[in-house]
Amino acid sequence: MNIAIISDIHDNAHNLVMFFEQVKKYNVEKILFLWDYCWGWIWALLRSSPIPIYAIWGNNDGDKCLITKFSMEEDSNLEVGFDTFDKFEIDWRKLFLSHYPMLAKPMARSWDFDAVFYWHNHTKYKDRINDCLVINPWEVWAYKTWMWTFAIYNTETNDAEIIEIKNSITTNTKVSEDKFREIKFEFNKQKWHKI
Repeated sequence: MNIAIISDIHDNAHNLVMFFEQVKKYNVEKILFLWDYCWGWIWALLRSSPIPIYAIWGNNDGDKCLITKFSMEEDSNLEVGFDTFDKFEIDWRKLFLSHYPMLAKPMARSWDFDAVFYWHNHTKYKDRINDCLVINPWEVWAYKTWMWTFAIYNTETNDAEIIEIKNSITTNTKVSEDKFREIKFEFNKQKWHKI
């Protein structure tokens, strides 16, 4: 089975719509969303997805009550978990999902999982630890990296490919980049974000 892994939409509806178009090429049967959704209007796109979506919480969730309510409506194709991490089995593969990177390597080292998917630090990452696949699919938002990506995980091979999509949009501009440099702010330099 092919599973798409996405994260950090941050209200970028344009790139999310592009994702739904791009993912059709990969015979995806399920989408795992590692969160950072932000506000309520994105739920309309997620709940109407033709492919079932399972989501965990992140740190920029917006209105959790509203999101949960809409995910529970009869015609919704969005299922929301209860925490910032979760584990489950698909096609005999044991998977661990986390929004936060600090859980990824310990879970991969535990020998309990075939694959670990995480996000939060907006950094593309693919590795194996004890034969456990560890994937960070980067971001739908395309703000911090100017690049929009998602991963396709295959349960049969226990491998994944990170797909980079051209023509994404971002609200990041040279003006904002220059300002971040001026104030000496660097994304992902906080020590707890590294993996």
